[in-house]
Amino acid sequence: MSGRETMDAPARREPPSTLGGRGWVPRGYDHRAEVTAGRIWSRCGYRSEVAPLRAVSLARPPESFAAVTDPQAHLMDAAVDLGRLRAQTDALVATYRAHGVTVRLAEPPAHCPPNAVFQRDLFLVTPEGAVLGRTASAQRAGEERYAAVALAGAGIPILHTVRGGATFEGADALWVDDRTLLVGSGFRTNGAGVRAVREVLREQGAEVVPVPLGPGVQHLLGAFVPVDHRRALVYAPAAGDRLGEVLRARGYEVLEFGPDEEVVQRRSLNLVTLAPGRVLMPAGCPHTRRRLEAAGIEVAEAEVDEYVKAAGALGCLTGILHRATDEEWATGTTEGTGSTKGR
Repeated sequence: MSGRETMDAPARREPPSTLGGRGWVPRGYDHRAEVTAGRIWSRCGYRSEVAPLRAVSLARPPESFAAVTDPQAHLMDAAVDLGRLRAQTDALVATYRAHGVTVRLAEPPAHCPPNAVFQRDLFLVTPEGAVLGRTASAQRAGEERYAAVALAGAGIPILHTVRGGATFEGADALWVDDRTLLVGSGFRTNGAGVRAVREVLREQGAEVVPVPLGPGVQHLLGAFVPVDHRRALVYAPAAGDRLGEVLRARGYEVLEFGPDEEVVQRRSLNLVTLAPGRVLMPAGCPHTRRRLEAAGIEVAEAEVDEYVKAAGALGCLTGILHRATDEEWATGTTEGTGSTKGR
């Protein structure tokens, strides 16, 4: 070819940044690490019901409460005073913050079903993100939608939305140790709901153990309330054989309560554990408080009697978003809880 046997090879062009060229930066962390570090997503989740509480979700009571004329048709025990209910919500926000807990206050629209204030029922937050529930009653259908908005606003990824014929309410899911989640199966959470949660937790290396709930038991949370490492309050009439077997196998110390007026009418066991051996319980339950303090449990109180009229209390209305990990608790680095180890 005119003194040249070959032509010069064409200059190699660098790929664009969208194909890995200059400017491309590979994502260096997996999803779990991003959540744990607070990168992209908010830190969230827990594998202990008693680890120091870091963040919760509460919902400001919507205007739909004012339209309730038949409390039972809305799953309530009595008519609720919306103004007083909102005042108790505001006071509870202040109480949690005084204990070093971050509060995400959801603002559901006026037409949202009123029972959306019971945030614990609407989701379960794992260390990788949330399982969005599917409530069992027609009156509460759609509350999950507003919970999804609140979770997204808090920067928490939604890993799974319970669907099909499955029902799952977060108050039926309780960690009994860091590898085992108990899920109550019965009136509110059906077998398909248990299986849905099991699939999500299997990916995280945790086991789901179904606990059958008998007639008259609303949620597992009403039967089993962990308050310290291997210590729990148990409402004896609601605790079936299977729950007893699980607790004995794991060496739990159990403080049993019967169906007295405080437990049944004032929902004194419907409480939130702030840290090992420290709880926030409904005010106006002196007998229950004395029993807890006699057992060495530190007690704080909050007024929630308007919520009780709506058939719930502290445990029901508090959506748990984040608790400290075992490693953080062991080293005393429990930022956001107002606690350090041994305090």
